[in-house]
Amino acid sequence: MAIGSDGDRLMSDINVTPFVDVMLVLLIIFMVTAPMMVQGVDVALPEVSAKSMVTENENLTVTIDRDTNIYINDFKVRMDFLKEKLEKILAGKKDREVFLRADKDVPYGFVVGVMAEIKAAGVEKLGMVTDPFDDRETGKTSGKKG
Repeated sequence: MAIGSDGDRLMSDINVTPFVDVMLVLLIIFMVTAPMMVQGVDVALPEVSAKSMVTENENLTVTIDRDTNIYINDFKVRMDFLKEKLEKILAGKKDREVFLRADKDVPYGFVVGVMAEIKAAGVEKLGMVTDPFDDRETGKTSGKKG
């Protein structure tokens, strides 16, 4: 007579199959929805006939939209705090370079005011971001005679 035979023993192993199934479903859902969550600021940039610049690293970008809202990368900032925020962001950086994107419908004086705030924050290089001018759309030449 054996007490507690093999048929009476409780199984103490955790069944991970349902857990793995749920995790895979969640992974697929996040993979599908993540690209839809990308945010940005919609700006109609002025067009110029200058060549594109290639940069190796991710640079700090200040954007001014049509409604004169100011963004540092994708974060909205008020004009009063622009200099302060840029000083804090650039405090530990050796390369103090900022790119400025401004909607073409923003008043020139406002853009110059933002540029002054950026320079006052200690930015050494300030680059202007534009869209390349496409002569084929307008049918005009870019001033070159052949």
